[in-house]
Amino acid sequence: MAALVGQAFLSVEDYLAGEPLSPVRHEYIGGAVYAMAGGSRAHNRIAVNLTAALDAHARGGPCEVFVNDLKVRLLIQGQDIFYYPDVVLTCDPRDGDPFFLRFPRLIIEVLSDTTEATDRREKLLAYRTIPTLEEYVLVAQDRPEITFFRREDGWQPLVVRGADQVVTFVSVGLSLPLAEVYRRVFA
Repeated sequence: MAALVGQAFLSVEDYLAGEPLSPVRHEYIGGAVYAMAGGSRAHNRIAVNLTAALDAHARGGPCEVFVNDLKVRLLIQGQDIFYYPDVVLTCDPRDGDPFFLRFPRLIIEVLSDTTEATDRREKLLAYRTIPTLEEYVLVAQDRPEITFFRREDGWQPLVVRGADQVVTFVSVGLSLPLAEVYRRVFA
């Protein structure tokens, strides 16, 4: 992720005002904005599969599921940060802003060659600072593999591999076959 060339410090207010008008989404880290690349067909399919399963599971309850275009806002060491997770779930009534969440329970990132290092290091460390976050999940798009990081497990990784496996999103009480996560991704 590279900052926009020649970009000076941008205030949170200017970022939030400009982002809905931009044809490209940008993540914001302490005044710098970073353009986000588009995802692959597999990336999108996985995010849609997860969103559909989580949304069906959450229906009728207090939780809401969002995909791709809703930011998560963090404040770390006095710096505002806005990330666009691939899938995010909140159950907190304080999350009323129309453009970002502050109190997610579950965040899922679908890995790609260009984002994997950031998702595994920077975002893992940043997301762990969210008091309401119970689970951070990384989903490979080139093989049936999901890595779970859970607050209750001290953020230690739990890797599940193989299309015949079933994974459990403990934060919301949903078990799902990996075959369903990767439906229409692998022939």
